Amino acid sequence: MRTVRCVLLLILLVTALVLPGSAQLAPLFGRITGEDGKPLADAIVTLVNKDTGRQFSAKTDKKGEFVLVDFPGGMYHLTISQGGKVVYDSLGRSLKAAEDLRIDLAKERAAAKEREVQGLTPEQRKRIAEEKQAAEKERANISSMNELLAQAKAASDAGDFTSAVSSIKQAIQIDASKDLLWSRLGETYLSAAGKASAGGNREAASEDYNQAAEAYRKAISIKPSEAGYHNNLGQALGKLGAADEAATEYNTAAQLDPTNAGTYYFNLGAILTNIGKLDEANAAFDRAIAADPARSEAYYWKGVNLLGKASLDKSGKMVAVPGTVEAFKKYLELAPDGRYAANAKEMLAMVGEKVETTFTRGKRK
Repeated sequence: MRTVRCVLLLILLVTALVLPGSAQLAPLFGRITGEDGKPLADAIVTLVNKDTGRQFSAKTDKKGEFVLVDFPGGMYHLTISQGGKVVYDSLGRSLKAAEDLRIDLAKERAAAKEREVQGLTPEQRKRIAEEKQAAEKERANISSMNELLAQAKAASDAGDFTSAVSSIKQAIQIDASKDLLWSRLGETYLSAAGKASAGGNREAASEDYNQAAEAYRKAISIKPSEAGYHNNLGQALGKLGAADEAATEYNTAAQLDPTNAGTYYFNLGAILTNIGKLDEANAAFDRAIAADPARSEAYYWKGVNLLGKASLDKSGKMVAVPGTVEAFKKYLELAPDGRYAANAKEMLAMVGEKVETTFTRGKRK
């Protein structure tokens, strides 16, 4: 830009000698720096003379630089736009011919804030300072909590749930008002309970399920509209044998999130099946099917529960109650290669039903 500057100034001098007495004109060189400290490239600089209304505009290059030839000094309305958005607006800026205009948006923004603060009362300035300090503390807290959550995840992935719980509890000590932290704690306790249960340690599993339930209750107290929290609390309560309470949570989840109601009602049916409440379980599976007709496993478990009501005739042949055969066949229609396909076929054979060798492939296994 220095070469261009020299050439333009030379032209200006020649023009001044040829046209004596004309208004003073000179190139206006400028450089714009963005708030990130980098040159603001491809920005449109617009200058409108407040006395004459004459408008000048230029586009910055990759170095954030621009030049306006034959620019007259005066008072200008200066705007800078990038991507169709105004990033700087100065209603009144005095500019001289041949001026080297440099604008640092970060400094301009800070100066504007400082000017704003200067016009405030001492009480207002104090409040702004306190809000700024609180915001900085919040950012620091979030950074610390994210670090602790990352540690917890690494520990959980390694199966070290004790360390994971410890990290999450440290994060909760920083800010116990974050529902996400309590949710993560509940999730970790559920995983720990699953591990203890698989290892045959029922006492430890029960304690972990209790801790999971308490964590999700805390998360719900902070954000009661989160369906997932109610669903997971229902899971913990179901494992503890509190079927009625679990049903309440699953029903609440379905009301809050109708799109996923099929999942919540299926989970309720599974809990009720596990504790032997088969009629209630099948009612839940029916609701899961109504919400999501392609949920194949709901049909399968409904069939299993109905098969438990089968009787034997005088010849010793098993007689299924109405709906049993239809449930298994619907499962096979939706999931011909599903995880329970072989079992469904065996159960159909047990009640004397002919098993089709092919079924239309369903959407879900």
